[in-house]
Amino acid sequence: MDHRFFSILLAVATLLLPLTAVANTDLETKTNAINRAANKVVSEPVIDPKIARRQVDESLIDVDDFEIGIFAGIMNIEDFGSNSLQGASLSYHINENIFAKAHYGQSTAGQTSFERLSGGSQLLTDEQRELSFYDVSLGYNFNGETFISQRTVFNSSLYLMLGFGSTEFAGDNRFTVNVGAGYRVILSDNFIVHVDMTDHIFDNDVLGVEKTTHNLAFTAGVSLFF
Repeated sequence: MDHRFFSILLAVATLLLPLTAVANTDLETKTNAINRAANKVVSEPVIDPKIARRQVDESLIDVDDFEIGIFAGIMNIEDFGSNSLQGASLSYHINENIFAKAHYGQSTAGQTSFERLSGGSQLLTDEQRELSFYDVSLGYNFNGETFISQRTVFNSSLYLMLGFGSTEFAGDNRFTVNVGAGYRVILSDNFIVHVDMTDHIFDNDVLGVEKTTHNLAFTAGVSLFF
């Protein structure tokens, strides 16, 4: 009985051995295929870095660093009242925030309170009442946007300026320090509207005692980039 049972087990083992070898061979084949696929995925980059570069002619880029403008407004000449003011400006934009600006302006001084009360005494001749100034300032832009409506938005900036120059008034040229602030709105690629407030500070001795005067100018103007 035992001899017959072992004979049966041996026969079954003999039949299963080829099947086990085939299964092992199939498993090894599948494992190799998976490894080759994984190596292919790793070796191929997800993003192809070969990008065709566009040729750009830098000379054709429109930079528009210069700005030329005109302005008009009111200048309060200390002791001589508020008077009309007109002038022109030229700016160079060093970068998006920093710019240099030159101004030239003209105004005519009115009468002092003494002249009005005295009934005819004139401290200055008509020619001496003509005031003109030029200055050079360095400015800084705080850039932003101006919303006219939900669909209408313009680039704009608030800016501060500090500079120096010369003021010709009452027959003398007077060293002048100017401090100012302004707001501009860029309506198109090269057209700008702006408002400015500037204090022209210089020494004045017309009334007999030399003193430092503050001469405030309030102006509005337009300018063009080029």
